[in-house]
Amino acid sequence: MPYTISLPNLDGTTRHYTLGEPKDYRASNTPFRSRIAFAAAHVVANPDADHSDKSRPAQVDWDKTMAYRRHLWSYGFAIAEAMDTSQRGMGLDWTSSQELIRRSIAEAKSVNGVMFSGAGTDHLSPSPDRTLSEVIEAYEHQVSTIEGMGGRIILMASRAMAACAKSPDDYAAVYSRVLSQVREPVIIHWLGDMFDPQLAGYWGTRDLDVAMNHCLAILHANASKIDGIKISLLNAQREVDMRRQLPAGVKMYTGDDFNYPTLIKGDQSGYSHALLGIFDAIAPAAAAAFHALDAGDMARYDAIFEPTVALSRHIFQTPTYYYKTGITFLAYLNGHQDHFKMLGQQETARSREHLVQLFILADQAGLLRDPDLAVTRMHEAGVGELRTII
Repeated sequence: MPYTISLPNLDGTTRHYTLGEPKDYRASNTPFRSRIAFAAAHVVANPDADHSDKSRPAQVDWDKTMAYRRHLWSYGFAIAEAMDTSQRGMGLDWTSSQELIRRSIAEAKSVNGVMFSGAGTDHLSPSPDRTLSEVIEAYEHQVSTIEGMGGRIILMASRAMAACAKSPDDYAAVYSRVLSQVREPVIIHWLGDMFDPQLAGYWGTRDLDVAMNHCLAILHANASKIDGIKISLLNAQREVDMRRQLPAGVKMYTGDDFNYPTLIKGDQSGYSHALLGIFDAIAPAAAAAFHALDAGDMARYDAIFEPTVALSRHIFQTPTYYYKTGITFLAYLNGHQDHFKMLGQQETARSREHLVQLFILADQAGLLRDPDLAVTRMHEAGVGELRTII
């Protein structure tokens, strides 16, 4: 039986929208064979905490947060933990990140799940007066903490480095020093300034072509310590260009939430694996697409992913760093959490109109698993003004 909801327009009027049927994407933790796929996972805030107090450690609902990770593992994904999707540096501090990583490592062991965790320098405040030694020590501290828990490393881009580095040689010196000490090969993360404005000019220049060359030089010099690189530049051609120049054995993990289907599918000279925030929101569909790819059914792969792209581009629209709001709202609509509250009050970062369009695009992608619940949640959130059943 279809559901109809009355949704607000920009001019104050309303329109009736009738939902479609959800797609039947069933969980299967069968590993993907043809690609490696990480979902960067969001955290569920404690709904009873005061999230306006930025001086306190992040207040997390640990039970719901761990339940969401089990949801992602149940579809066969590896998890990228304590990354920007978890609001790292935008609500999730290093103190709370350690607890998140510790709990997630224990959960991963209980379900035989794969997980890498973000190590950065975010306990070190950025300043032009910082020294490279301080940046190195900050990286070493986080790496050793995570490895001491038995975790694998995603080496995150550093705001402190971006603030104090004077040249590309500074980046090369810091990365070489840190990488020389890691126990197992790591994933390097190049996060574009659309995701974090404080990372503008990373690798020592704002010229992205030159920056790519500097980054590639670091990868080649330290290849034995690097599993792969994730780039989040929202530019498919740059990723392909870089992918073709990687050292042997170093993987490309797409972080392009605009162009992921074509980048994962690849071309005659290669393909990208994936480490994506959007997989948090579209895990059931993405898992089905990967299984279609494993089966060589490219028509089904394309058909599954195609309607998710409009949803992803909407969630990651400018300002891109507020994409976590849309990710969390969709988890709320689908019943994975009982409230729409976020660390740092970021539930207010997107407009009502943005959330209305997100609801429509998620429905069109077949990703509202219980339309009745989704309509109720829209009403409770004050985004859908009424509902009827026809």
